[in-house]
Amino acid sequence: MTDAPQQSSTAEQPSKAKAKAFAKSRRGPILGAIFLMATSAIGPGFITQTATFTAQLGAAFAFAILVSILIDFAVQMNIWRMITVSGKRAGDLANQAVPYSGHVLAVLIIIGGLAFNIGNIAGGGLGLNALLGLDPKIGGLLTGALAIGIFLFKKAGPVVDIVVMVLGIGMIAMTLIVAIASQPPIGEALRQTIVPDEISFATITTIVGGTVGGYITYAGAHRYLESGFVGPDHVQGVHRASMQGILVTGIMRYVLFLAILGVVASGVTLDLAGQAANPAAQAFGHVLGEAGLRIFGFIFWAAAITSVIGAAFTSATFMSVFSKRLAGGWPLQVATVAFIVVSLVVYLLIGTAPAALLVFVGGFNGLILPIGLTIFMYIGWFRSKDVLGGYRYPRWLLIIGTIATLLSFWMGANSIGPIFAFLGVGA
Repeated sequence: MTDAPQQSSTAEQPSKAKAKAFAKSRRGPILGAIFLMATSAIGPGFITQTATFTAQLGAAFAFAILVSILIDFAVQMNIWRMITVSGKRAGDLANQAVPYSGHVLAVLIIIGGLAFNIGNIAGGGLGLNALLGLDPKIGGLLTGALAIGIFLFKKAGPVVDIVVMVLGIGMIAMTLIVAIASQPPIGEALRQTIVPDEISFATITTIVGGTVGGYITYAGAHRYLESGFVGPDHVQGVHRASMQGILVTGIMRYVLFLAILGVVASGVTLDLAGQAANPAAQAFGHVLGEAGLRIFGFIFWAAAITSVIGAAFTSATFMSVFSKRLAGGWPLQVATVAFIVVSLVVYLLIGTAPAALLVFVGGFNGLILPIGLTIFMYIGWFRSKDVLGGYRYPRWLLIIGTIATLLSFWMGANSIGPIFAFLGVGA
């Protein structure tokens, strides 16, 4: 009688040890998913958009940031939960609910991801220009080449996780330093976060697209699938991870805005129209001189390389709807590298000013956002029993997700002209 508990305890020890080892091995992909989502949402496009719109709207831009964070919450909480509960990538999940809708979504994400990645590589060029004085084209080439090298490494997954975490933390720390030094009018910023003097729907659509549009919607969730903690039993873990990602991105967005606002409020005029215009670099340089310019260069380049990684990886995962051979392993790495190569070649050939391109791609992906959301809201409302394996989906998540979907449709319809005007197309 007395020996039985000891035997049971002895038998349980290996299983507990295995469980702890499994959890530890999966911690990297989970943290990688959080930071991949965060750094993808805080890419060079968002930094340039923030500088551009803060210069145009001043403290009123805070309202656009608040709206983007609220929409981000509604979108990411739904997308992460549906993808991880089902254990399937977005394209496969969409196809199961509505035949071939996953193919349509994949095409849109890949096109939008390509536009994003061209902008990300352009951002890498701008970052290295500010950091080292390199020609932006050469800087973009080096950024793309480094990203390709990361994905050619056999164990690309763990390397990606480490890179995005280290660079993400560095971005936040350095931006906070500049925000403190610029001495922004915090009281005015807080007031206009709630009651803005001016509202621009094109601005909101662009900033939403740059932070949660296109591939960014699915980046963290697709990486989280590789943690192994998927299915209805792991909903709480998914909830925590997605909330942490949203918190990191929200803090970074507002801190960056405050850093730029402090410069604009002091009366400095930023160049937004020149071929070599880099408004965020001008702001950082004004605050800390040469050191500020170098800090900006690192932040911008770090944002660029992590976003290149996120855009390429996530866009490549959508290619699996066309061929299951691309679902993982070496074929997925090859597809990811090919995606970066195409993005790099297009960037080297186009003549659009990098700053204008970075603003445009956010708006473009903001137009794509509501299409994918519509499919997932349909799954949540009407197909959770079969597509999500009978999981009882929270009604409150569906309500806020539907509101975000309708809002993104409405804003997109009112912003098409102004968004394409960033590239000199339309009115």
